[in-house]
Amino acid sequence: MISLQRVQPKDRDLLWNINQKYLYEMTNFYDDPMDENGNYHYGHFDEYFTDPKRTTYFINHDNKLIGFAFLCPYSYIGQDPDYTMAEFTIFPAYRQRHFAREAADMILADHPGKWEIKYNEKNQAGKRLWNSVAEAYCPKVYHLNEEETVLVFNTEK
Repeated sequence: MISLQRVQPKDRDLLWNINQKYLYEMTNFYDDPMDENGNYHYGHFDEYFTDPKRTTYFINHDNKLIGFAFLCPYSYIGQDPDYTMAEFTIFPAYRQRHFAREAADMILADHPGKWEIKYNEKNQAGKRLWNSVAEAYCPKVYHLNEEETVLVFNTEK
């Protein structure tokens, strides 16, 4: 069973560490270099612990940590969303089990309103997931460039 757990300040180091692994994985799609300490830059990380408009979740399956999600209300395309999926991952060992879809659906249900979700066109699994999740809401599709697409939709009926 999937559950969402809000990340608490005491969990900052854990979130930092697993986010670094996620950012490393994203170098398959983005040319982001490591810094001199071997870390990947994430400019808004600390704001997830200070900005009340930002939310982070650990995604658990049967009380085992299997992923995370970062939510904020800041637009990729100059609009005014209620929520933007800033980051989302299910760890590789737990993929192909529909956990991502279940977690994404739970997050959308818990946060009704206008959404933006961005994905990289080279990330075929992410593209399939987000298009499948958004399909029921008839999303508008925006292409930021040849590599990035933003889906905009409203989960309130």
